[in-house]
Amino acid sequence: MNFAAILPEAILTIGAIVLMMVAAFAGRRSAGVTSWAAIALLLAAAVSLIGPPQTDGALFGGLIAADGFGAFGKLLIFLCAAVAIVAAHGWFERDFEHGAEYPVLILFSAVGMAVMVSATSLVTLYVGLELQSLSAYVLASYRRTDDRSAEAGLKYFVLGALASGILLYGISLLYGFTGTTQFSGIASAFAREGTHSLGLLFGLVFLLAGLAFKTSAVPFHMWTPDVYEGAPTPVTAFFASAPKVAAVLLSVRVCLDALAPAIDAWRQIIIFASLASIILGAVAAYGQTNIKRLLAYSSINNVGFALIGLVAGGPRGASSVLFYMAVYVVMTLGAFLCVLRMRGEDGEPLESMDSLSGLSQSRPWLAAALAVFMFSLAGIPPLFGFWPKLMVFQAAVAEGLIPLAVVGILGTVVGAFYYLKVVKLMYFDAPGRPFRKARTDLEGILILLAALFVSPLGYLLIGPLGTLTANAASSLF
Repeated sequence: MNFAAILPEAILTIGAIVLMMVAAFAGRRSAGVTSWAAIALLLAAAVSLIGPPQTDGALFGGLIAADGFGAFGKLLIFLCAAVAIVAAHGWFERDFEHGAEYPVLILFSAVGMAVMVSATSLVTLYVGLELQSLSAYVLASYRRTDDRSAEAGLKYFVLGALASGILLYGISLLYGFTGTTQFSGIASAFAREGTHSLGLLFGLVFLLAGLAFKTSAVPFHMWTPDVYEGAPTPVTAFFASAPKVAAVLLSVRVCLDALAPAIDAWRQIIIFASLASIILGAVAAYGQTNIKRLLAYSSINNVGFALIGLVAGGPRGASSVLFYMAVYVVMTLGAFLCVLRMRGEDGEPLESMDSLSGLSQSRPWLAAALAVFMFSLAGIPPLFGFWPKLMVFQAAVAEGLIPLAVVGILGTVVGAFYYLKVVKLMYFDAPGRPFRKARTDLEGILILLAALFVSPLGYLLIGPLGTLTANAASSLF
């Protein structure tokens, strides 16, 4: 047993248990200490990933894989978790409900997602997904006295339980008809039987349906706008980034490993989910009056683009998905960090689109940063958000999927309008409600770094990031 391969998960699991005990005895006074300790644990887990993989192939009886693909996903997940903890400190400063359990829940969720991106068995896939989900249900309803937060947690739990049931039914069908839960065994069964076995085909469909819920892909996206709006904003930032990375990368591993011989069957499903997510995300976002709901539809739209890379398949398609998710995470976290700094003079969070009116006059630097993130999410050159969209389109064209790429490009044009609507409000409308004066802190520094990353300066990273994602993707094949 090579326990060094699961060192990141071990660090976070043991650390979370210790911090939970500290929180139990020290109470809310330990919130600051546990938050910084959790960030240190995430940093230690990330550092343990640096370097070549400890081993190749599946470990622990085929339950998990220690490869570059999983390591890249874990780095993104740990980054998102750390930012969510940093963001919570300022957002909850006037909220006495903020306690030491928040960073602990983030850590347990990160462990679940780390297991998800490394899973090579349906058992570890489900265990990791449920660990992430159970933590997420509590985080969504974290503000117990807020009706919107309680409603968000309840909706997420009910629909999440339904999706877990669908996923579990798919797992049981695949196990029943293949006799194994390992991805390699399932791939062998599909290679022998093809899609002629009705049981295997139903198992494939239910498995992909369960994963589609976790990625917020249409038609399993219904929970996303309501949960994103109702959950505390730092939690929403976390939901829009880390779980998306874990679910998309898990889908890539499942489709290109376990279901690889059945590509003709699952490709049609993913094409539909991709196009539907791109179109609905672009159209539904335009009429939103809440910035968090708009960003929820933005996440649905962006998942659709990432799925184009999955449809393309192969090392090039997988690499484009990794590149897309890396840039998407920075753009989304940057946008949510800007939203976190939107507070009225009384300190209350501002989330309505109207509150953005005239922001360029009252908070020019915040407006400039948010405009950069909006333009980049829209994929407008020369901002860095243009490049990952180009990569997934190129991967699709290389596989002969030209109609898919064309519809994706048209979806980009349509989706640009609601991003430009945000910029129009900030720069061309009269000032609305006054904002509280900002202070320079770690949150502001993170916004600056994210804005620089997605600016034209980001093109300097095309070489290193492209090499990193290509090497990570090649470990799948």
